[in-house]
Amino acid sequence: MNKTILLKNRPEGRPQLGDFKFTEEELATLKEGELLLKTKFVSVDPYLRGRMRDIPSYIEPFKLGEPIESGIVAEVVTSKNKNFAEGDFVSGMLPWKTFNVSTGSGLNKVSEELAPLSAHLGILGLTGLTAYISLDQIGHLKKGETLLVSGASGAVGSTVGQIGKIKGCHVIGIAGSDEKINLMKEKFGFDAGINYKTTQNMQQAISELCANGVDVYFDNVGGETLDAAMANINKNGRVISCGAISLYNETETPRGPRYESILIRKTVLIQGFLVRDHASKFGPAIQQLADWLKEGSLTYEETIVEGFENIPQAFIDLFDGKNKGKMLVKIY
Repeated sequence: MNKTILLKNRPEGRPQLGDFKFTEEELATLKEGELLLKTKFVSVDPYLRGRMRDIPSYIEPFKLGEPIESGIVAEVVTSKNKNFAEGDFVSGMLPWKTFNVSTGSGLNKVSEELAPLSAHLGILGLTGLTAYISLDQIGHLKKGETLLVSGASGAVGSTVGQIGKIKGCHVIGIAGSDEKINLMKEKFGFDAGINYKTTQNMQQAISELCANGVDVYFDNVGGETLDAAMANINKNGRVISCGAISLYNETETPRGPRYESILIRKTVLIQGFLVRDHASKFGPAIQQLADWLKEGSLTYEETIVEGFENIPQAFIDLFDGKNKGKMLVKIY
C-alpha cells in the first residue's frame, strides 16, 4: 500500500496536525515510459505555508483533499523509461507519498559520490541555489562589505553567511538561541550573532555589531527584524527579500514603518527573489557549490526527522525554530 499525506484544511494561523490527512492507496501499475520511485528524503520548507492559502501567488496553491508536494529525493525501484535505470537516485518536486509514479519529467539524477543524498535537497539543492544565485544577482558582494543575515542558522541563511565569508565580507547573523549563535560562529564562520529572542532593541544590536552599517541584508523573516535592518542600511545598500517566516501565520496584515525616505535618501535596492526564476543558472551554481564543499570552504547542517508519519510535525516545527540548518524527513 502507498501512503499519502493530503491537505485536509487550510490552516488559520499556525498549522496544526489536524490540517493534514493520511490515506493509503494501492500502487499504480506502470505504463511504458514511467518509473516507480521510492521516497528517501522529504524537504519541509517555510514557503509551503503560503501554498496552503487559497490565494494567487508565484506558485499554485495546494488543493484541499489532494497531496502536498515538496522537494524529494527518491530511488528508482522499477523503470519503463529508457532515461532512468533501477537504482538511480533522483530529485524533484513530488507529492508526499511513500511511492510515486513519474514520467521522469522534472526529475534530476543525483549522485551519492558528489554528496550524501540529503544534501541534494539542501546545500546542492534549492537551498544552496537560493543562497548562491540571489547573492550573485542581487547582493553583488564586495570584499570588506558588511552582510547581515536573518534566519542565519537555517539552511539558506547559513549558506549565505558562508558565501559572504568566502567573498571577504564581515558577516553578522540573527537567530533564535545562543546555541544557534554559537553554531553560526563555530561551524559556519560568522563573525558575530544576535539572539533576537533575548535582544530588547534589535536596531541598536545591529548598529553595535555592524559598526560600518549594513551593505547587504539577506532577509528570511521580514517583520520587525527587517525594520531594524533598514534603520541600519548603508547608502547603495541591497536588501534580498527571500522569506518572511515571521508573517506566514498572521491572519491580518501587520503594519510597520514606511521605508520610502530611506530608499530614496540612501538609494537602496530591495528586491524579492524566487529561485525558480533562475533555472538556467542552476548548473554552474551547483558546480561552484560542490567545489566549495569539496575543498572545505562550505559546510552544512541538517535536522533529520525519521518516519513518513512525522512529515507534518517536522513542517510545523519550522515555525518554532526547532531546526538547525535544513529540515528533512528520512523515509527509508
